[in-house]
Amino acid sequence: MDQFSARTEQDFNEARLRAFWNDVGAFLNRRPNELLSFDAVRSSLPIYGQSYRGVQAVPVAQIVGTTSNRYYDFDRAFLPSQVRTKSRWKKIDELRMRDVNLPPIQLYQVGSVYFVRDGHHRVSVARQIGQEYIDAQVIEMHTRTPLTTNLKRLDPTNLEALGEYASFLEKTQLDKLRPDVNLDFSQPGGYARLLEHIVVHQYFLGLDYRRDVSWQEAVTDWYDFVYLPIVSLIRERNILREFSGRTEADLYLWITDHHWSLNQQELEHHTYDVGFAEAAEDMVRKRSPRLSRKIARAIEQWVVAWRGANQPASNPDAGIPEPVLEIVSADLSKDAAADMITSRIFSDAPYSSEHRSVLKTSC
Repeated sequence: MDQFSARTEQDFNEARLRAFWNDVGAFLNRRPNELLSFDAVRSSLPIYGQSYRGVQAVPVAQIVGTTSNRYYDFDRAFLPSQVRTKSRWKKIDELRMRDVNLPPIQLYQVGSVYFVRDGHHRVSVARQIGQEYIDAQVIEMHTRTPLTTNLKRLDPTNLEALGEYASFLEKTQLDKLRPDVNLDFSQPGGYARLLEHIVVHQYFLGLDYRRDVSWQEAVTDWYDFVYLPIVSLIRERNILREFSGRTEADLYLWITDHHWSLNQQELEHHTYDVGFAEAAEDMVRKRSPRLSRKIARAIEQWVVAWRGANQPASNPDAGIPEPVLEIVSADLSKDAAADMITSRIFSDAPYSSEHRSVLKTSC
């Protein structure tokens, strides 16, 4: 075995060992470790065009998938997950050591991540030796929801939600009306609920203004005077800390639902209107899954029961599990948003423009 053969053998064995530990980590963290399939992305995200970007120096860390059926030949870090292509891998590594100029690899770009059309072994060798950039011919695929290197969003199970987001943006044009928009749900189903909120908001705006309100006006008014103030409340009070793994959009839905529920209870007792800040605080106290909150709820329930001579706790929400998003079965690919949405018209009109000043005050 010559000098190059010995070094390439060592490089491949080290790459295989790293791939093994990647598999162990993925198993323990219950996340996928194979390459992302471009076909899966294309079937979930609407692609409405492509552009040839020429030869570029592409960050190796942003190459996350393949256009071929080789997702099981390499792991998510492009390290070899099998030995059948060992000879090809070692040959590429040897050519690198001999300073042989190899042609650029071929990539598809979606957002800030790339999918290999040709050059899987060259990418794998580059990953193993810690090479930061690699020359590639790039074809950019255009979509309304470009991918990022966020590992959670690259989980194949989240592609459905990304597809829903693309359809949501097609229907609302919110990414054009508000270019800094970033609505991210932890699971599918949330975007249909947002469309539902906008439809309800449009209805009440029409009642308040006593005129027809355009869809575009309803979308921007909802985003500026309903969604963003509640998100500001979430950030100011650091509520995301209470619900690990969730997003601001998740909490927006939970807070608005909880706000409506509390107001329904207050209406029954003819008391007062509950603000969004109060609803958010009440939701955290009753439903946060953090251990300290669970202990506090258990102690509160025990104290109430003890004071009431072992009567059940008066708080029916104590110990309630973490809320989950209500999954809406809706085809967001249809053209008419109103036809696919069952509007939830709240009796106290929480999304009308009449309540925007109240919302701002409570937040």
